[in-house]
Amino acid sequence: MLSKKTQYAFRALTHLVENYNKGPVLISEISKKKKIPLKFLENILLELKKAGILESKKGKGGGYFLKSHPSKTHVANVIRVVDGPISMLPCVSLYFYERCKNCDERYCGLHDVMEKVRDATLNILEKRTLQDLVV
Repeated sequence: MLSKKTQYAFRALTHLVENYNKGPVLISEISKKKKIPLKFLENILLELKKAGILESKKGKGGGYFLKSHPSKTHVANVIRVVDGPISMLPCVSLYFYERCKNCDERYCGLHDVMEKVRDATLNILEKRTLQDLVV
């Protein structure tokens, strides 16, 4: 399940996609138009900036904007930045792998099923981009 934080991140990003190539967008505008609490949004946008998804400009005419074309940023990347692992178990995560306690992955049926779930999920999320979120 996507966290509220990730849902807000996608709402903000869709607004930036809709305004792509129109210049930086004020955080207050994003907050108002997408009904996202301002303080929460500030933290989300900073995370996305640190991850290289967004850029910002200070001063008059400043705000946030997408660093790359919307078709270049994959949905899976945003989820990983904001929420962390996409997989349901740490032992099947590609980027956040952790061995499960009291479990031997070689003989765990749940591991095998969750690996298939991860692959099916990634097959979709790694092919979809921010551009696909704008109708």
